[in-house]
Amino acid sequence: MDPLGFALENYNGIGEWRTKDGGSEIDASGKLPDGTQFEGPAGLKNVLATTRRDEFISTVTEKLLTYGLGRGVEYYDMPAVRGIIHKAEGHQYRLKDLIMGVIASTPFQMRRSADL
Repeated sequence: MDPLGFALENYNGIGEWRTKDGGSEIDASGKLPDGTQFEGPAGLKNVLATTRRDEFISTVTEKLLTYGLGRGVEYYDMPAVRGIIHKAEGHQYRLKDLIMGVIASTPFQMRRSADL
């Protein structure tokens, strides 16, 4: 399991909170490759909201665009990603604004159906 997964280990397969797994205490601590340590979901949230904020916002935006386009994001899509992020910045990166940015983006507007 990756370090991000360890932070969410307290949740079982259906999202219920647990403190033990098979009788053993759950260790929800993790360490990112750069050495940043965190403890549980709250610690992960803190890392993503502070020291890794820009990376998190960029990744979420890329994943939303990937879903919207039905294909992976390519190097030529990156100006659109940066534009979406820039527009959402004024609204504190609300998910709604990121989604609306994807919808208004050139790659989304110009996408082609597989049926064509």
